[in-house]
Amino acid sequence: MPITLQIRRKPGCEDIPLPRYMSDAAAGMDLCAANSEPIVLEPGQIRLVPTGLYVAIPRGYEGQVRPRSGLALKHGLTLVNAPGTIDADYRGEVGIIVGNIGSQPYTIERGTRIAQLVVAPVVQAEIEIVDELDATTRGHGGFGHTGTT
Repeated sequence: MPITLQIRRKPGCEDIPLPRYMSDAAAGMDLCAANSEPIVLEPGQIRLVPTGLYVAIPRGYEGQVRPRSGLALKHGLTLVNAPGTIDADYRGEVGIIVGNIGSQPYTIERGTRIAQLVVAPVVQAEIEIVDELDATTRGHGGFGHTGTT
């Protein structure tokens, strides 16, 4: 069942496309950059890219900001904190923390589709202090414990 996502544009960002699903079955809506000047992202550099949008995520949901696979594969652009979380009570401008792990500079122009937004349900857990946890087959096995492939 669809939910409503309220969005307000930052003044001066009326030219930036609103988030939208690029196919009927898409999980994420594309978010576009609202930078006033081109941002040249050098290899190894991290920058905060504005979107010019403020969103009201409904209570009981979160906004997950994720990388776009094409930018990752073709240019080595990723989101350093992926997935970034937009909490239901956050009302500031949505910003995208973009990193260049590629070998070439990449220029982010105004209007570039820079990330995607997935709206997902959230469950808040209650904390219970216990003396012991239930036993499992895996037990204390950590990183790589279940195999290398």
